[in-house]
Amino acid sequence: MSSGYVTTRDGVQIFYKDWGPKTAQPIVFHHGWPLSSDDWDAQMMFFVLKGYRVIAHDRRGHGRSTQTDSGNEMDTYAADVIALTDHLDLKNAFHVGHSTGGGEAIHYAARAKPGRVAKVVLVGAVPPIMLKTPANPGGLPMEVFDGFRAALLANRAQFFRDVPEGPFYGFNRPGAKVSQGLIDNWWRQGMAGGAKAHYDCIKAFSETDFTDDLKKVDIPVLIMHGEDDQIVPIADSAELAIKLVKKGTLKTYPGLPHGMASTHPDVINADLLAFFKA
Repeated sequence: MSSGYVTTRDGVQIFYKDWGPKTAQPIVFHHGWPLSSDDWDAQMMFFVLKGYRVIAHDRRGHGRSTQTDSGNEMDTYAADVIALTDHLDLKNAFHVGHSTGGGEAIHYAARAKPGRVAKVVLVGAVPPIMLKTPANPGGLPMEVFDGFRAALLANRAQFFRDVPEGPFYGFNRPGAKVSQGLIDNWWRQGMAGGAKAHYDCIKAFSETDFTDDLKKVDIPVLIMHGEDDQIVPIADSAELAIKLVKKGTLKTYPGLPHGMASTHPDVINADLLAFFKA
């Protein structure tokens, strides 16, 4: 099957795509909030045409997966990935996570069975932790995330316009080349998911501390981050995460935004391919 569902222990159906030769090395893509596996189209197509097996799933509560009202936190997200990788029997896989999906990918990798994960890539990812705390003084204050929740409750449809039209793709920057298609596709993906799951996921991506996960993984980790990321500022994410991983490489991109895998897929895909082949 090229797409399907896996049912988790709590009865949730997780939608996934599985393209390419089943004997090829797999690449698993983890999407950001509040999107779906469709956000990886540019990478899925590039790598399947290179002969890889490519897999992407819709996180619970997102996209075509069950619109859950519970379990919308990182431990369950990682358990869902375990269910998926067990179902597909994925071994020696590359895991690529963007934003919230980067947290999910490293949280999973720290819990994966031996031999399941070969390398991890974090793209504009949230680890170690986004929230400002005494231990993380450079983080974003709780008021920022309370603002996200308030905007979602007030008018989710409008909020899901404002984010891609503005900071997500850097379209609010002077001289930016705006893509209405990217904006519309972001909105389409977001509105396909469940409001309750999206609301809960704000806490999951902002308050989860991935420090121990980063320290635990003993495989190569590539951290890719746009230097003009307005959603997950680089100074409190990638520049801290690289200090915690055992086998890490940090690659930053001057002027590129949070959604750089969509705005500059040629750049990101080439660097992903080089890392996979290294």
